[in-house]
Amino acid sequence: MRTPTALALLTATLCAATSLPAQADSTTDTHLEGQLPSGAAYLMDVPADWNGTVLLYSHGYRPTAAPIAAQNAPSPATLTKLLGEGYALIGSSYATNGWAITDAVPDQLATLDLFTDKFGAAEQTIAWGTSYGGFVTTTLAERHADRFDGSLSMCGLVQGGVANWNSTLDPVFALKTLLAPGADIQLTGFADQSAAVGAANALSAEVADAQQTPEGRARIALAAALHNIPGHNDPSQTEPAPTDWAARQANQYAAVRGLLQFPAFSWRQEAESRAGGNMSWNTGVDYPSMLARSPLYKEVTALYKEAGLSLRGDLTSLNRAPRITADPAAVRWMRGTSALSGRLTDPQLDIHTTGDALIPVQAESAYRRAATAAGSGRLLTQAYVEGPGHCTFTTGEMIGALHTLEHRLDTGRWDASPDALNSRATQADSTTAPRYVSYRPAAYPRPYDLAHPGDARS
Repeated sequence: MRTPTALALLTATLCAATSLPAQADSTTDTHLEGQLPSGAAYLMDVPADWNGTVLLYSHGYRPTAAPIAAQNAPSPATLTKLLGEGYALIGSSYATNGWAITDAVPDQLATLDLFTDKFGAAEQTIAWGTSYGGFVTTTLAERHADRFDGSLSMCGLVQGGVANWNSTLDPVFALKTLLAPGADIQLTGFADQSAAVGAANALSAEVADAQQTPEGRARIALAAALHNIPGHNDPSQTEPAPTDWAARQANQYAAVRGLLQFPAFSWRQEAESRAGGNMSWNTGVDYPSMLARSPLYKEVTALYKEAGLSLRGDLTSLNRAPRITADPAAVRWMRGTSALSGRLTDPQLDIHTTGDALIPVQAESAYRRAATAAGSGRLLTQAYVEGPGHCTFTTGEMIGALHTLEHRLDTGRWDASPDALNSRATQADSTTAPRYVSYRPAAYPRPYDLAHPGDARS
């Protein structure tokens, strides 16, 4: 790893935002916060007995109305434990919220520059992040490998931006086509947030009505299957039996409502405003084939049979419905800023919960495919926590993953079996039983990466 160069004029700007001296006192713990020239906030915690490793944390997606706030660890508990182990923890907000990859990457690098200016070069630098921050982390690892020794993506959006927005389009396209075929509900190309919220409310009302009938529930399950939304996707839910299709569909319905409320409409409109248009399409997509590959296929067929509906008929309707085309310029913007290449120079460990509805676990298959095509497969290892929810890792599971990555950096070999991860997780925090298991996710429904630029296009 090459030592980074401090950004010009950065120190002068930051000293105005904090009363701490440029070089921190090495005999006491240091807490440092302030503002970067971009307007992003930064946060640093450095223990007096710093072990020489700095962890650069990238936070998850925040809606545009949320406060601009720095974060340097996934939770207060991980912050406390890692400071106790001697790690320096740093991180920034991003200058803007939303689909802010073009702000996040330079803001995180500027934070790292500032840390080096104030505390000296680290012996080891690791990028890590959760959710959208896992995507930021992977982008940093791919595009700025000289700044890092390794990376840890947790519940990351590692399918990349183009694939994410395509896959988010499919369930709402199915819901509108099958539940409200005559309704004028816009799915892409929103003029503003008001238009997006209005469309979300209109489709949500149709879905709520449909949930009251067997036919509607079957069709909602079909839409959920196109996004691979699991039947146990929230820790508050009671885990259904494997073939309790009714309970599993009820859990999926809750996740579908959440998808409609924010990602599929409001968050999409914000991303479209950055891309300059609609970056998603379903031209050329074969929905029967997509469903056949889904791990939820059996559930959908069972619910259709129970409702007395023709699954073949509905799939034919989906394939015959007028398709949505993308704005080529918007696709180019999303590809240039937000599609991943799979080209890693240093080791990366990905961890994911198996019951994630927001970023389904199949995202890991998409990144494995990209890394293999790019010749980086040996540098990437992925591990799975058996449990519902998005980013619902325990403190031990996250720190155990970090120590597993460090073992790879120290020894040159991966030791990332479930037993090894569970052992390290228990050593980090014995209060909660770790849940790493052997698991292989299904294929991602709509993969798209820089190694396969023609994928899913008609």
